[in-house]
Amino acid sequence: MDINKITDSLNNAQHQAVTAPSQAVLVLAGAGSGKTRVLVHRIAWQILMRQLSPHSILAVTFTNKAAKEMRGRIEQLLNSSTQSMWIGTFHGIAHRLLRRHTAEARLPSDFQVMDSSDQLRVIKRLLNTLNMDEKIWVPREVQWYINAQKDEGIRAKNIPDTDDPNEQQRVLLYRAYEAQCFRAGLVDFAELLLRAFELLRDNAELLAHYQQQFRQVHVDEFQDTNTVQYAWLRLLTDGKDNLFIVGDDDQSIYGWRGAKIANLRSFQQHYPNHQVIKLEQNYRSTGNILKAANRVIAKNQGRMDKELWTTAVDGELIAVYSAFSERDEADFVVER
Repeated sequence: MDINKITDSLNNAQHQAVTAPSQAVLVLAGAGSGKTRVLVHRIAWQILMRQLSPHSILAVTFTNKAAKEMRGRIEQLLNSSTQSMWIGTFHGIAHRLLRRHTAEARLPSDFQVMDSSDQLRVIKRLLNTLNMDEKIWVPREVQWYINAQKDEGIRAKNIPDTDDPNEQQRVLLYRAYEAQCFRAGLVDFAELLLRAFELLRDNAELLAHYQQQFRQVHVDEFQDTNTVQYAWLRLLTDGKDNLFIVGDDDQSIYGWRGAKIANLRSFQQHYPNHQVIKLEQNYRSTGNILKAANRVIAKNQGRMDKELWTTAVDGELIAVYSAFSERDEADFVVER
């Protein structure tokens, strides 16, 4: 294959990211800057130029759609199958690991994965069994509490003792929920991530095996990772400096579900020999939109420095309209 096919379509910053040496790399990718292209071409570059086996590539993202798109674009670029690559969501990769190593993960071979609705039904049955009033102990709030603890890597047994009676009850519920799921062989989404982390943390031989297998670890939308996801990534890349992350602190919108923007800062501390590459050329928006966006986001003094720009025309000026109601807003949009 002609290597120019991988690099010719890239701008200078994208080219730098794709061909960066095998070390820890942080690609600060602004909105519309071609981050997916960079990830796809980076993986192709590793296989063609560094002669890495596809089996040694791990690429993780957050949605099945993004993972499918990434796999398809890599196959198109390389004109070969990506079946042996580990490309998927955090939950998908965790599920794959746990299915391979059920005994080490202390799970039955036929364990079942629950979706959010299944988990809620288990919690409601548990509340009924414990004679706890659902009007006081709202099932969705209990679900949020349990998932939030798991996202932080915290088991019920590790929660410190407290004099707060409400917290005591929440911990009791968490313990009972864990016991119920263990007896029934049930695993919720948050448990997939926590159990995959514990699997590698508590099994030195398995950890060494996957550290050796995954020569390059790629992560999309890194700003959306939570505590246990980042801890899992650190285990896999400990002492290797082979973590290639793409993220943008300006696009961090999932703090309410456990995402830790601080992980971007922590990455720079945990991998002191890292390289930072900024993708600032935007291919999606007009000049006026970017000027306004840059002025607004610049008010965030804690953000990582970057400024989006474009070669596109300035386009129409931004208009501000204060609607009186949802209907008024809808009418305004239609008329525009």
